[in-house]
Amino acid sequence: MFALPLDDNAQLRPLETWQAQEFLDHMDRARPTVDPWIPWATRSTDLESATAVLQGYADNQAKDAARIYGIWLDDVLVGGVMFPHFDAALGVCEVGCWLEAAGEGRGLVYRASRILIDWAFRERGMSRVEWRTTPANQRSIEAARRLGMTRDGVLRQAYPYRGVRHDKEVWSVLAEEWRG
Repeated sequence: MFALPLDDNAQLRPLETWQAQEFLDHMDRARPTVDPWIPWATRSTDLESATAVLQGYADNQAKDAARIYGIWLDDVLVGGVMFPHFDAALGVCEVGCWLEAAGEGRGLVYRASRILIDWAFRERGMSRVEWRTTPANQRSIEAARRLGMTRDGVLRQAYPYRGVRHDKEVWSVLAEEWRG
């Protein structure tokens, strides 16, 4: 496949079903910091469930509806970026990310997210790229700001997590605003 350099020791690569064990091992390390923010982190607890998450992305990629990529640091999966929603007909997609502690503080999410956003605008002709997060996830909000996104608003009580409904902030950048 391909590997895009993020820095001297980090790469962005497709994350595929055959890597489910590596993905599960990574989720076990990352779960304490990403579980509240990434819905499938809660569900990826064994090889079968980890495979199902990656297979879901593979199925949606085949429909041009979602994609997932891993971030490897020194050949260890430490996080990733994704298009959880990708609608080429509407020209709107969402970018998301996650990272375990070992990859933090290096700008990896920023650089990987820029690659996805740039591709969405330049190669796929998207009009709008969204970033959705809970107001409690300050790291995610700061990432959206660093990427030049604008806060569009809050979807109140938009999703349940462990029996409690949570708000979701929507951030976006438009094609004419993007400085890839």
